[in-house]
Amino acid sequence: MSTVPFVSAARLKEITDRYPTPFYLYDEKGLKENVRALQEAFSWNPGFREFFAVKATPNPFIMKLLGDCGCGYDCSSLTELMLSKAVGAKEGDIMFSSNDTPAEEFLYASEAGAVINLDDITHIGFLEETIGKIPRRISCRFNPGGIFQMSNGIMDNPGDAKYGMTRQQIAEAFRILKSKGAEEFGIHAFLASNTVTDEYYPRLAEILFRLAVELQNETGAKVCFINLSGGIGIPYRPEEKPCNIQAIGEGVHQAYDRILVPAGMGDISIFTELGRYITGPFGCLVTKAIHEKHIHKEYIGVDACACNLMRPAMYGAYHHITVMGKEDEPGDHKYDVVGSLCENNDKFAIDRMLPEIKTGDLLVIHDTGAHGFAMGYNYNGKLKSAELLLREDGSVELIRRAETPKDYFATFDSFPVYEKLSEDPCFS
Repeated sequence: MSTVPFVSAARLKEITDRYPTPFYLYDEKGLKENVRALQEAFSWNPGFREFFAVKATPNPFIMKLLGDCGCGYDCSSLTELMLSKAVGAKEGDIMFSSNDTPAEEFLYASEAGAVINLDDITHIGFLEETIGKIPRRISCRFNPGGIFQMSNGIMDNPGDAKYGMTRQQIAEAFRILKSKGAEEFGIHAFLASNTVTDEYYPRLAEILFRLAVELQNETGAKVCFINLSGGIGIPYRPEEKPCNIQAIGEGVHQAYDRILVPAGMGDISIFTELGRYITGPFGCLVTKAIHEKHIHKEYIGVDACACNLMRPAMYGAYHHITVMGKEDEPGDHKYDVVGSLCENNDKFAIDRMLPEIKTGDLLVIHDTGAHGFAMGYNYNGKLKSAELLLREDGSVELIRRAETPKDYFATFDSFPVYEKLSEDPCFS
């Protein structure tokens, strides 16, 4: 991670003069450069494509920006499919990886030209009944079970994950799908989350490449693409090092040449479905200190809360904080940085050493560009913030306005109380 915000204190002050805090701010320049670096790392594979994980940052402006860079979209719900279609996704631009999927979502995905990634063998009949056929191009999700380990220890426990098919099931699924008209097959797997090691993708690739050779030999199904999904993470703490995407790409390349090419399968395309890695470091939550509290501990109250960013409250996740304008001052004050929810876990930082914070200071909470706004909620009746995009030329664009009480109460419109609410001056 970078401990230096991608926006200067002076520029941020100008932005907050126009847009009230809290808000999310994204860096167009950083996003584009990051996508280009990923594409360069896998340029050895002619069919390579990144399908951005929409769940990470479901904003159509961000999605369109990434689409213009050549990315497709990884979707897991109806609304994500709708967003992707709205920003111009065409046939083949969407990977639909869902589980426990409603029929209407399979139908919409099919009509949108998405490549459907089946999570379970029982979904074959369900899909066929829903859309009236088995698509010519289809993918299946694999779960090897057990514990997934690398040289630095246990990474995750696929055996406890609800996703994917067993080895026996995926072979049977390929046979059934082939008998029903499928011609082009893909394999997908996700075995670990937010890995900050260069070893994960090459290790996963080895597993899937060997599986592809076995399945093609056993079933006669033509494997056309292998989707490594997500899992490449970002360093949230200053002492952590970022992944080396060039080294990761080369590690996958070596496995490809070692396993697939000798098997006569050197035409397979490699796909990725990264979210956190793509947008995480290039978004921040901007908030303002509005209160100080001096009791058993020192507290700084800000105008954002866990409804804006739930990761610290939900996971105990670390997000670096910069006090803008005081970047060079010593971190000699110990604070809990808190929001206003009626929940004691509504804390962005606990016992964090920071420069002295005064009411009115702007704080940047780093690395919130993925699974930040997207995981927001309305507990305590809190309203979601605006999202802004810092363009390459230095201008700022509002890409999602802040919610208003009118938005919050919109689903009460069939009740008499709605009329009373709509008369309130704060309604809109």
